[in-house]
Amino acid sequence: MNPKKKILIIGSSVADVIINVKKLPAPGEDVHILDQHLCIGGCAFNVSDIIRHFQVPHLLFSPAGTGIYGDFVREEWRKRGVVPVLPVPDLENGCCYCFVDQTGERTFASYHGAEYLFQKEWFDLIDASDYDTAYICGLEIEEKTGEHIVSFLEQQPHMDIYYAPGPRIDKQPKDLMKRLFALHPVVHLNEAEAFILSGETTAEHAAQSISRLTGQDIVITLGKDGAYCLENGNGLFLPSRSAKQMDATGAGDAHIGAVMALRKLGASLSDAVRRANLISAAVVEKKGASLDHQSFLQCLNR
Repeated sequence: MNPKKKILIIGSSVADVIINVKKLPAPGEDVHILDQHLCIGGCAFNVSDIIRHFQVPHLLFSPAGTGIYGDFVREEWRKRGVVPVLPVPDLENGCCYCFVDQTGERTFASYHGAEYLFQKEWFDLIDASDYDTAYICGLEIEEKTGEHIVSFLEQQPHMDIYYAPGPRIDKQPKDLMKRLFALHPVVHLNEAEAFILSGETTAEHAAQSISRLTGQDIVITLGKDGAYCLENGNGLFLPSRSAKQMDATGAGDAHIGAVMALRKLGASLSDAVRRANLISAAVVEKKGASLDHQSFLQCLNR
């Protein structure tokens, strides 16, 4: 990777409504929530926010539409110094309802709006030669405009691609996924997603199966057990530290963001994954998907 080149982060910035409950209600049940709050999230934003802490040059290529949630996203961007690069589409922004139970596990109900839809002509607004690395998430590929993202990446053979399929991996168009795999992306996913994609039942076998599709390295996150990394054909389990899980929202996004930033700073994939495990552990110990800079520095120094 060229340290002078930037990371292009393609995807959503979302208004997350975090709803804390003791447990998810059964059908017909009425439960009281413990508390709720609104924060900025979205896979691409979460990835970019971690990369920002590393001070690695990058561009958040993310739309924000109209309505209260679009206004909220733009205000949160402003607070963090994120400059919008896309025009405001004439479509309302959606939001994501994140239900977090007392174990810290989360369940999502998403209302997708402008934040997930990419117009073909938008990609003409950037000079692709400024970037040598790109991040994409499966949620955007699943949408009707996912074709525009894949077509753009097919025209950028110089870019290293990091692909996070996400929890709806089985909903993504098979033809687009096949085209993505032909671009040899580093696939970053959790154990459950890896099992769905590969049909295997162990991280080692899943990584090998997925790597045969992409011809590239694989990262499988394993929650409290850290991650499994297949690098240059060699597999390695990389443990994490003990963490008291409060809210797992954004942990996977933080992990891949840290991996990408550390690779740009010269780390091997396995070393980047080892350090990303610490970042991810810090994220699950707090509410919401982002870390403040002090927390970021503390988890790197553990």
